[in-house]
Amino acid sequence: MRKFFQEIKADLKFKTAGPGQKLSEPSRVPKEKPKAEAAPKPRQGPTDEAQMAAAAALARMELKPKAKLPSSQEAIKNQVRKELMAEAAASERGLSAEKEDLASPDKGAPAPSVSGVYFICPLTGAVVKKDKKEKHLREAIQSYFSVDPVAASIMEIHTFNKDREKVRVGVETMAKYLDNIYLHPEEEKYRKIKLQNKVFQERISCLEGIHRFFQAIGFETKTLPVPGQETTEEYYVLKEDMLTKLEDLKDYKEQLLSSEPVRAQLDRQLCVFKPSPEAARFELPNDFYNLTVEEIKREQRLRTEAVEKASMLRTRAMREKEEQREMRKYNYTLVRVRFPDGYILQGTFYARESVSVLYNFVREALRDDWLPFELLGPGGLKLTDENLAFNECGLVPSALLTLAWDAAVMADIQASGEEQPASPLKPELLSRVQTLS
Repeated sequence: MRKFFQEIKADLKFKTAGPGQKLSEPSRVPKEKPKAEAAPKPRQGPTDEAQMAAAAALARMELKPKAKLPSSQEAIKNQVRKELMAEAAASERGLSAEKEDLASPDKGAPAPSVSGVYFICPLTGAVVKKDKKEKHLREAIQSYFSVDPVAASIMEIHTFNKDREKVRVGVETMAKYLDNIYLHPEEEKYRKIKLQNKVFQERISCLEGIHRFFQAIGFETKTLPVPGQETTEEYYVLKEDMLTKLEDLKDYKEQLLSSEPVRAQLDRQLCVFKPSPEAARFELPNDFYNLTVEEIKREQRLRTEAVEKASMLRTRAMREKEEQREMRKYNYTLVRVRFPDGYILQGTFYARESVSVLYNFVREALRDDWLPFELLGPGGLKLTDENLAFNECGLVPSALLTLAWDAAVMADIQASGEEQPASPLKPELLSRVQTLS
């Protein structure tokens, strides 16, 4: 029996030993079959930090000149600064190649949506193009001297001196001179103003229009001896007859203090178009893009800052802030509002004006200005915050909006059974409707 069990064990040992194995050898550990390779884990996407670092690295690479790599960040800044200065000089001389190309568009190019940006002179009522605005204002104020020289000189002071702080200081100093004369008319010293006086030179004489103001209110230039010296100096001296018109001097002072710069009003260039599939296509003229000298300087500063910021990681909030600043490049925007019947209302606005101005613009074009409505931006987004500016809403340099009536009010109107006009726009606007080309 024992032998029987030994034979069974030997037989099992033989079967598990594998080929070529002697029965007297210890059994080998059978080789494990190779396991199937585990499926590779999906590669994780880069983290936000890695993406920001990569974006900053790409920005730095783009800013480097291809011909020769600068050795430091300061070299990049210097190179960009030189390029910006060259661009500014070319723009001021009007020799920019891009400007020349824009000035002579191709004959086959589509017609612009508007011919330019225009302004209404508050003195003459004339409509003038943007680049003629300053000249026209000067001519208008100049011609007003024959009507009211005091008012004209005050307009010059407030309109053509751009540094508002200097204007404030100069005007307040002038007011003190006039106050002294009004309160102490018997004092001869208050009726004379030495032109070489340090305060007069620093605060008053530097202002454009100030000398014409002195002449207009009754001062004349005289050369008088300096008390205690053998030399003479020039003075403004109030004429004797003005001592009987002290109330006029007081009025002139109040006008000087309360006046504001003469500002030409932006012409909306209101247009109404028939329904058109071309409503979303805009061809803007140069006026919407050309930069003044002040705007060029601002662009220089912003682009220099961009070079510095490209070398550091930016958060999402920082990127959004930069996008908003990019929108602020534009001074004007052309906005179209499409009505439910397909008709299109178009107007020109400052990019920094609030959306509430657009709502008023639309209401003034309606037959019934009491009808409530909403304006929908791209993607059907409602413009609910009327205090936001166009550039803050991304509606620059052009935008197509959709007008939607209040559903409940329109349902009540239809239920009343009253006959409604074919278009909600005023008849005088429909009489000059145009076709979008």
